[in-house]
This record gives sequence, C-alpha cells and structure tokens, in this order.
Amino acid sequence: MRKALITGMSGTGKSAVLLELAKRGHRVIDTDTDEWSEWTGDKTDWIWRADAMQDLLDQPGSLVVAGCKSNQVDFYDSFDHVVLLSAPAEVLLDRIAQRTSNPYGKKPEEREEILGYLKEVEPLLREGATVQIDASQPLDAVVSDVERLL
Repeated sequence: MRKALITGMSGTGKSAVLLELAKRGHRVIDTDTDEWSEWTGDKTDWIWRADAMQDLLDQPGSLVVAGCKSNQVDFYDSFDHVVLLSAPAEVLLDRIAQRTSNPYGKKPEEREEILGYLKEVEPLLREGATVQIDASQPLDAVVSDVERLL
C-alpha cells in the first residue's frame, strides 16, 4: 500500500506515466485540475488545495499522484516516494511542441518560462525527491521504473 508523487517540469511525461499506470490497474490522480488545485489569492501561483489533498492522502490504499506545485513539499511526509522525472531541455521542448493534450508551452514566452523553471525549480524538486528517473527513456521504461516502487 504505497503512495507516490510523480513530479517534474512540463514535458517530462507525468501525464503519460499516469495514463499508463492507470491502464496497468493502479489508482492515479492528476492534480492539475480545479478539484485538487487552486490559484492563490493574488492569482500568481497554482497550488494544491490543502484540505482536498490531505483528505486524498489520508485514504487507505495505494495511490500515484502527479503534479508540480509550490506547496507540494508540505505533503512529502504523506508519500512513500517523491519521484522526480527529469529530462534535458531539448527533450522537454520537443515533447511540448508535439503534444496535443495541453496548450501550455506553445508560445515563445511560455517556452522561456519553462527553461527558467528548469534552472530554478527543478533543483528544488531534486532536493526533495527520494527517487530520480531519466524521463528521456522510452515511456514503458519510465513506467516500469515507477511501478517497481509501488
């Protein structure tokens, strides 16, 4: 009965990993929705809804959660593993350019923002991660690496 957080920058494959884990029978939650996340009062940060996330994490059973929020560190103690998916900038930008499921990262200013996050945010995620996975591997390999933790 393990709980894992899959985190990482845009384009690392968090959503793709969740979809594949769900196909393999695992309970998964993508937190990038209004059900799990909300804007701060000044609309500058998209964070986890603390009450909703705590209720979710208090439930028994295995669970894989995906997200990358500034307040996720407040919940690290509720996870058995904090898994950082990481890939080089060129891989991320190529994936973002090709994806059709999410419009974020298509505009030049968003691509620059992603590169900035890669330099500033990913090192913070790395500090809190219990496991790091090379997300430039084929999806099946990444999913198998995650699944071994559950």
